[in-house]
Amino acid sequence: MDDVPELTGPFTRAQALEAGVTSRMLQGRGFVRVHPRVWKKSAHIMTDDDWVTAAILALPSEAQLTGITRLQRLGLTYGPRRPIRFVVQGDLHRAVDGIFLHRTKLMPPLDDVGVCVEAAFMSYCSRCRVIDAIKVGDWLLHNNHMDRARLLDLAVAQPWRDGAQEAMWVEPYLDHRARSLKESETRSILEFAGLPRPESNVELGLEEDIRVVGDLVYRQWGTLVEYEGMQHQEDRDQYTSDIDRYALLREHQRSYVQVTKEHLASPRKVVLKVDKALRENGYDGPRPVFGQRWEQLFRSLSVAVGPRGRPGRKDAA
Repeated sequence: MDDVPELTGPFTRAQALEAGVTSRMLQGRGFVRVHPRVWKKSAHIMTDDDWVTAAILALPSEAQLTGITRLQRLGLTYGPRRPIRFVVQGDLHRAVDGIFLHRTKLMPPLDDVGVCVEAAFMSYCSRCRVIDAIKVGDWLLHNNHMDRARLLDLAVAQPWRDGAQEAMWVEPYLDHRARSLKESETRSILEFAGLPRPESNVELGLEEDIRVVGDLVYRQWGTLVEYEGMQHQEDRDQYTSDIDRYALLREHQRSYVQVTKEHLASPRKVVLKVDKALRENGYDGPRPVFGQRWEQLFRSLSVAVGPRGRPGRKDAA
């Protein structure tokens, strides 16, 4: 069915008819039904975006993208792709494989894609872990997709909405200066283990004419924590620049801790390594604690916040 170029992804029966494909032709080998009233060519390989498009076509127009699905439409490459999440006002019931339809008594503010980003983040907060909310929230703020004040205003105005209390709880832990999800993850494990919160992507003073910006910076103790992503190994220019940069730090008696994806698989070891570096440079604060607050980071944000109506529910622990 390559002779129907108008049909390049998922499409409805009405769109098929406009392209000259009859209902009887849709029953042939050249087409496959992916949802009720939604089809694709047999040879077409569905992408993640195609599945979202198919879901939109399968639901009434009043259903709007929400949660992690709405946030992924911004370019976020994190979080589950299934089920595809929508919200609708009222009591609409529609069972479609791979789609979750939330029902609400009042729709949140909308934009031209779905619910507004602040509302989508709130929805995500209602079902994600603490560390995931911090990583995604940082990403949204850093890329100017979400406004912190609007997020809090919406949560305060509609505290009954799923995720409102969770968003207020996690908001103080967000940092718009974080440039990657892994930087956010590294900062979070340090803070929830009880170490001071490092500054994200700020300059570590060396000399007046020498500027070095670190991923996570403890300026008081002259220590950097650097996340080394794949680009630091695969990009030769970046690799060479890193070598020169670390040599410059050593020349100025500054400490640094390098963290990789593999290191983050053992987060306690990362915390202890950073704690050691800080103490070698004069830090004499509390030792890391891997207790209740630490475990909270890797558990549901809703559990961290506590049951609705509990006094102090939105207070950060």
